[in-house]
Amino acid sequence: MTQAMAIETRSFYDLRAFARAAAIPSEAYGDPFLTSRAALGLPEGAVSIYLIALPQGRGRVQSLPDDEFLILLDGTLTLETAEGATQLSTNQSAVITKGTGFTWSSREGARLIAMRRNGSPEAPPAIILIDEDAPLESSGTPLAELLVGPTPSCRNFTDYRSADGEFVCGTWDSTPYHRLSMAYRHYELMYLLEGNVTFIDGAGREGTFRKGDIFLVEQGAHCSWDSREHVKKVYAIYRPI
Repeated sequence: MTQAMAIETRSFYDLRAFARAAAIPSEAYGDPFLTSRAALGLPEGAVSIYLIALPQGRGRVQSLPDDEFLILLDGTLTLETAEGATQLSTNQSAVITKGTGFTWSSREGARLIAMRRNGSPEAPPAIILIDEDAPLESSGTPLAELLVGPTPSCRNFTDYRSADGEFVCGTWDSTPYHRLSMAYRHYELMYLLEGNVTFIDGAGREGTFRKGDIFLVEQGAHCSWDSREHVKKVYAIYRPI
């Protein structure tokens, strides 16, 4: 069971604010990792965003139903498989692939943001930590016709890519740039490691996100981008082929 937080327009969303306001269902059946969740009220489709609230203690997920990107908001969390243990500290992120069975444990309880790619293709069972210090390589830049000012230098590292190439997670950085509004064909969750960025959506709503913020740009939104300093982020993107 999940409780949705209503969304009226397609835009960008502050996920830490969502986590503060979300209410976890009081009655849930099964392991808390799968049931102790509140859902962001996105349209039904390929992506779901959840707040997961785990109690102190242990639990077992026999088989995760779909790929999930996780970022730990607070508390402690250890994930164990037959291959070993993965420990997440505050603001660390990981991908758990579809079909993975694991035991979780938390000494003091934990809260996480999860991005689920619904209908994930089959994948080898794995828990993959996002390496924030991975070496970055040159990547594509925004379309020239949308840029206001010089072309930025952008770099990327991919920690996980689904078998169909539609769900991708990793790290990215860029020199400052200003890009005019464009239509997002994809969902993108971002956690800012450095810098800040200002978005303006199609309705004229403006929001600035800074180092430490976690936010989502929704598929179908029209948003500009304006960063005045070097930006580095962890990302999880669902982009249909």
